[in-house]
Amino acid sequence: MHTVFIDGREGTTGLQIHGWLKNRIDLTLLEIPAEKRKDPETKREFLNGADIVILCLPDRAAREAVAMIDNPKTRVIDASTAHRVDPDWVYGLPEMAKAQRRLIRAAARVSNPGCYATGFVLLARPLVEQGIIAPDAPVDCFAVSGYSGGGKKLIAVYEADSAASAAALGSRNYALGLNHKHIPEMQKYALLTQPPLFLPVVGAYYQGMNVTVPLHRARLKSPVTARQLHNIFSDYYSGEPFISVKPLDIERSLENGFLNPVRCNGTNRCDLFVFGNDRQMVVAARFDNLGKGASGAAVQNVNVMLGIDERTGLSGEPNDAAETPRTA
Repeated sequence: MHTVFIDGREGTTGLQIHGWLKNRIDLTLLEIPAEKRKDPETKREFLNGADIVILCLPDRAAREAVAMIDNPKTRVIDASTAHRVDPDWVYGLPEMAKAQRRLIRAAARVSNPGCYATGFVLLARPLVEQGIIAPDAPVDCFAVSGYSGGGKKLIAVYEADSAASAAALGSRNYALGLNHKHIPEMQKYALLTQPPLFLPVVGAYYQGMNVTVPLHRARLKSPVTARQLHNIFSDYYSGEPFISVKPLDIERSLENGFLNPVRCNGTNRCDLFVFGNDRQMVVAARFDNLGKGASGAAVQNVNVMLGIDERTGLSGEPNDAAETPRTA
């Protein structure tokens, strides 16, 4: 039986990963006794004693944890930003390219993708590969995420029992210095030669994410119609268990004119959409920022690395709780 150690289990992502894995009968979760959690030697023992270590730590702590591992049999999935563009680490997005699963399966070190980057890469990379978007083209990305993506501190702000609650704060733009930490991986894995202009928004709801990339037909390297875009995505992601390319039907995709960001909550699924007219188009990705955007992706990578069905322990269908956004 394979063993897994989650370093940083008390954080938002770590708790979610533990929730996905705790009832698995094919895995054993290793847990440091509460009284020894701050003991470095005990931590070193657990890091080197697991088949797979999942790091849910700040970047610096993640690097320090990796430095403590000297067992060549211990494999690592890092959910931090620390190693996402490191050439010695494999990017843990299996659907990104045909060879990606094979690389993840053989890897000793896998970097779990950022939530926003997951949606952007799934949208942009096929279009760059197919010659629709030029690698040196200016690309914009707009995205909204539930406030759980900001971790415990931001959750506390939005859920405080005061005027500074989710309803009072509303949805807010941030990272307006245009230097969001996901940009390097967005550029690298979308095969772009310059960083995208990325404008994220934190929404006044707990979890769920929409990532959108606008496309001006006249600016594309190879102008296409919305139907052709839809065909590209359908072909590229054919057979993917967690990618659902939705019909080219705006009435079926929207709810009273809105693209609901919470419909994939509680799952590892990502819905892809194409909207547009003769001049302009928008491609969009919808998924759970705590699922396919974080913990679900880590569990999927565990499955790929162990060579088992990557759907094991994961859901591709929304649960009832996903129907309504959680607010403070």
